[in-house]
Amino acid sequence: MAQLVGIQRSFVRAAMDAPYLTREEEHDLAIKWRHQVDHDALHQLTIAHMRLVIAVAARFKNYGLPVSDLVQEGHVGLLEAAARFEPERDVRFSTYATWWIRASIQDFVLRNWSIVRGGTSSAQKALFFNLRRLRQRIQRKAEDDPRIDVHGEIAAAIGVHKRDVMAMEARLSGPDLSFNAPISADDEGNGANRLDMVMDEGPLPDDLVGEAIDCERRHSWLESALSVLSERELRILRERRLSEEGETLEAIGSRLGISKERVRQIETRALEKLKKALIEQNPRFATASF
Repeated sequence: MAQLVGIQRSFVRAAMDAPYLTREEEHDLAIKWRHQVDHDALHQLTIAHMRLVIAVAARFKNYGLPVSDLVQEGHVGLLEAAARFEPERDVRFSTYATWWIRASIQDFVLRNWSIVRGGTSSAQKALFFNLRRLRQRIQRKAEDDPRIDVHGEIAAAIGVHKRDVMAMEARLSGPDLSFNAPISADDEGNGANRLDMVMDEGPLPDDLVGEAIDCERRHSWLESALSVLSERELRILRERRLSEEGETLEAIGSRLGISKERVRQIETRALEKLKKALIEQNPRFATASF
């Protein structure tokens, strides 16, 4: 560990001692790297701008990540800037590289600050990195004017919904918590953890899918079996057995102009025909009751 710290310190010292480049020197090195793939030119160009990487990385030190890791990610952004820089354009390399350095460090922070991925859009990314600063500024104004809606002002400044501001504030207010951790200090060792509080008591997803498939299959079998019935048999069976509230024999007989005993006979015959058709499709229906 001591050796690693020594290497990091020597790296920072070398970056700070690197000479500044004039505009012409910077342009010449960029030309050599872009058009001649001169690696010595790339090295001189990047080492001269490592102090810029360190300065940008220092702005993100409050996110709980090692500064050395931030510097490494910033160096990746610096190399990306060198690969994309067009020296023919009238712009300093440092100006162009700053954006890539900052973007690379920000992506690293978002990937490692929490196990829950955040900042998936440009607006959410801006909210993550600007929330604290904007909240402090607006809260100072709110001290003089209590009518100011702090969350609303932040949402308007960044261009997000107020609920997004409140959700991000809640996320930034505390660290990640493990589901396997005890619910409280008193619960430590007795097996009670947060996972016990979020378990779903309902059926498992595979059970739900299996039941849905079986239901669809049974429905298909029933529709096929019903096709063997005559129109009157099908009508009686639907009204008696396949409706929410089964009709009485008297009511069906009255509508059809037949006796209730005749309705019962037709129903019995229809059930027999239906059972036979279902058994032909699937023999296991032989043990089912109709």
